Amino acid sequence: MFEGEAIGLGAMYATKSIRVPRPFKVGPLPTGGSFIIMEFIEFGSSRGNQSDLGRKLAEMHKAAKSDKGFGFDVDNTIGSTPQINTWSSDWIEFFAEHRLGYQLKLALEAYGDSDMFGKGQRLMKNMQPLFEGSVLEPCLLHGDLWSGNISSDKNGDPVILDPACYYGHNEAEFGMSWCAGFGGSFYDSYFKVMPKQPGFEKRRDLYMLYHYLNHYNLFGYGYRSSAMSIIDDYLRMLKV
Repeated sequence: MFEGEAIGLGAMYATKSIRVPRPFKVGPLPTGGSFIIMEFIEFGSSRGNQSDLGRKLAEMHKAAKSDKGFGFDVDNTIGSTPQINTWSSDWIEFFAEHRLGYQLKLALEAYGDSDMFGKGQRLMKNMQPLFEGSVLEPCLLHGDLWSGNISSDKNGDPVILDPACYYGHNEAEFGMSWCAGFGGSFYDSYFKVMPKQPGFEKRRDLYMLYHYLNHYNLFGYGYRSSAMSIIDDYLRMLKV
């Protein structure tokens, strides 16, 4: 977990776009467990300016691309859930298999949720129309961007931390928007750097679904209805 975090922090730090704690070292502790050492950043009194956050996040997405496709050099974790980052040249296939499919399998194993699993599989196989007209480039993503992972330094500049990095479609970064507090100024500034793509609104809930499924697997049944509602809405939209 710490190795994945350090590699992700290092990748984001190298873009020189948005401030992140620079990682220095990870390793095992002699008594068991492990450690990560990173730069100390003195936080300010707020989460910073939303407009600055949107612009600098977009600059990171624009600066950091991958010629390997979608994925990451190591698997890591989303919360405590393993996140599989095997490289793929096809974003829709990657997101279906390693994001939605993996979470649906965990829910089936943990809860015997065959109804969600079956409907989720139908969605996975029929997502292509949601991406018509969009440009799917592998951008470096923080991967777990919610309010608890966003702060500001003492100068008021935005800081992001505790990542679950991988290279993916930039819109997937907004999958935690339901608990991130992104406002209009955030999106306005973001889209000035990374223009909004056709169908963005249709795909927003798809990316949120991954995180609702993960919360279902991490925290239990209270998140099932949100995930199931998104799946049902897409099946109706796609008529499958």
